[in-house]
Amino acid sequence: MEQVVEVKVEPSFINDEHHIKTLICQKLNIKLNDLSGFEVLKRSIDARKKPLFVLKCNVATHNSTLSNSVFQSIHYQELPSNAPEIAIIGAGPAGLFAALQCIELGIKPIVFERGKDVRSRRRDLAKLNKEQLVNPESNYCFGEGGAGTYSDGKLYTRSTKRGSVDKILTILCQHGATEDIRVNTHPHIGTNKLPQIIVAIRETIIAAGGEINFDSKLTDIEVNNNRITGIEINNSNSFAFEQVVLATGHSARDIFELLHKKQIAIEAKPFALGVRVEHPQQIIDQIQYKCTVRDENLPPANYSLVHNINGRGVFSFCMCPGGIIAPCATEQEEVVTNGWSPSKRNNAFANSGMVVSVNPEDAYKQFGEQALACLQYQQMVEKKAWLAAGKTQQAPAQRLLDFINKKVSSSLPNCSYQPGIVSVNLWDVLPHEIATALQNGLKAFGKKMPKYLNNEAVLVAPESRTSSPVRIPRNKETLEHIELKGLFPCAEGAGYAGGIVSAAIDGERCVKAIYEAYLAKA
Repeated sequence: MEQVVEVKVEPSFINDEHHIKTLICQKLNIKLNDLSGFEVLKRSIDARKKPLFVLKCNVATHNSTLSNSVFQSIHYQELPSNAPEIAIIGAGPAGLFAALQCIELGIKPIVFERGKDVRSRRRDLAKLNKEQLVNPESNYCFGEGGAGTYSDGKLYTRSTKRGSVDKILTILCQHGATEDIRVNTHPHIGTNKLPQIIVAIRETIIAAGGEINFDSKLTDIEVNNNRITGIEINNSNSFAFEQVVLATGHSARDIFELLHKKQIAIEAKPFALGVRVEHPQQIIDQIQYKCTVRDENLPPANYSLVHNINGRGVFSFCMCPGGIIAPCATEQEEVVTNGWSPSKRNNAFANSGMVVSVNPEDAYKQFGEQALACLQYQQMVEKKAWLAAGKTQQAPAQRLLDFINKKVSSSLPNCSYQPGIVSVNLWDVLPHEIATALQNGLKAFGKKMPKYLNNEAVLVAPESRTSSPVRIPRNKETLEHIELKGLFPCAEGAGYAGGIVSAAIDGERCVKAIYEAYLAKA
């Protein structure tokens, strides 16, 4: 007999298989000899009273055997020489998984990525961190793997109805991720492990006959009678394509400006903007696990917070236990922050975006009712941060309680942000409506998490690239642009997905839509 059983395990016993078997048998009221085997399907933590691991297990009893719940690896066959070709713009999660889906369907993917390969990209990141020099084509947002390569590797998503999450996780495991990502409720790879996984995916694509071109920036789209006919790369090379997946990410502002200039429909989209808040990890552990010292078997604690201030959301975003705050500007004269964690999440600090929802109406008041208004609102804050920090990649910062009390911090605590932080009154950087909502939201969070509000915590500004401030509208059914035939706006940059898994799913969906509309009968 096979059934699913849930048991709660104290952290000190989480690696004790005999103890877990005993708990399962107690739950089922059977003898240990009657248990044929078990497999952990999901692992989570319940810390409401005291921290316990919650294991959802598939259990076999009375000499039965467990069914195989593991996805089979996908074999990517070599493409025929006459395979149809489509262009994929961007080699982030959406673009790479779109390319893999192409190979499954017998389509040759031609990927164009404005940035560099993973290895070359590291040198530009080092210059950004150490010399504060921003390469606009190669940074934390642009390059092989996109922002996903250096975005912590969180794999949690709610996009379960749009595609197979298990398939995405299995493909990642097939290319080097650990099996834990298929079990943990909030799976995570780690920024230190993602680059080699991205390289392995690239090698799979090329081995099957696909192409990936680096240092290849989309600079024009060729259109005839409302149909895409080709693309221009690097202002010089033209390529004829009738189907294009546009997977450029939420920071490719030049793409939004290109579409706007060519009168290809785009629209202002709500997004969120605020700060990164960083605490010593020990404080978050003590709050969440109700302990003085975290048990070595427990992962560094995280949190998720949300509050509504007069109809405006204030919420935590991309929380990184044991992580660092990273400089994510894509132009020299702006400051942008984000966060990531290594696979062990063993750094001394915990950081999270703490952001406030921005509606198009907020931007329209300053920039008029037009498609790029939210993008310009975002740019305004990033430029203010750059000016406030002395026209460098240092970031303006303020102790948490000092921000709430509108007091300039006389000193700042140690911070993981490598270019350095500068004491600034963040009320002079953030728009008043954002700062006010953030102030009230933080006060509310202090009531939900006692000891969260303290001056050991520091706010680092701005966290502004939570999602795209522009949407490229597409048909809900066909996923094709509402006006331009052959253009398939995809994932975060088009305003339809957020995070590695949901972007990957959207990349697959766009390729399937192309196949069904244009290639299935060919």
